[in-house]
Amino acid sequence: MAELIVGSEATAAGLLTSHRLRTRYVRLYPDVYLREGVPPTAALRGIGAHLWSGRRGVVAGRSAAALHGAKWVDGNRPAQLLWPNRHPPEGIETWSDRFDEDEVELVAGVPVTTPARTALDIARRCRTAKAVAAIDALMQATRLKPADVELLAERYRGARGIRAARGVLELVDGGAQSPRETWLRLLVLRAGYPRPQTQIPVRDEYGQLVAVLDLGWEELKLGLDYDGDHHRNPEQFNRDVRRHDELTARGWIHIRVTSRDTEAVVLRMLADAWSKRT
Repeated sequence: MAELIVGSEATAAGLLTSHRLRTRYVRLYPDVYLREGVPPTAALRGIGAHLWSGRRGVVAGRSAAALHGAKWVDGNRPAQLLWPNRHPPEGIETWSDRFDEDEVELVAGVPVTTPARTALDIARRCRTAKAVAAIDALMQATRLKPADVELLAERYRGARGIRAARGVLELVDGGAQSPRETWLRLLVLRAGYPRPQTQIPVRDEYGQLVAVLDLGWEELKLGLDYDGDHHRNPEQFNRDVRRHDELTARGWIHIRVTSRDTEAVVLRMLADAWSKRT
């Protein structure tokens, strides 16, 4: 059975009876059903929204990002669609914005905004921190470059939200490998520090890779890592300790940030380290 179906089409074609439709599928949108037991991911919600539009809408925004392979897209948020319908059902957001043919491509047979157009829409519509994290993830998943989005922004110069989008694009960095790494980088920038490098490789005297730091300043040998919940695993914790010791032995100041650290604590640790290096 398909994960997503249009109920009226499936029953008309004799693929399902009304009873099987009700018992084997869950209604996602009007006349669009998701197979029972299948989690409604952001990508599936986007495809479902396209089906709801009679296959005429273009999947956009966070839904497009999910279909392009971006991680950490919230599957509980409404699907987003370029479609001139001002009264979408619950669970779908529609935009009637203009778009050109070269801003749409097929993903899994569904029309989806290109990574560049997806990033521009996100940058125009989301708050800065969320937009930067979403575009960081999109850059991780695709070959998207900020210059691609900036070029597209020129096409829509003067449109609503373009000025804000340019500000977002100045902050994105595809090196971030989680939303919390993006949070940490933006915290550092807001505090007035020079833009850090991301994913810094550190090698030993034999050229062997010792660690890859989330962000920092290689010339100062000052690096920061965000340790997520998976670092609480005893084996990972032991690896992290050895890694920290290796970095310290090679002259690095290594700051480890956790979810329990407040912004003030992080900035105090960084200020102390910075004063030792400058």
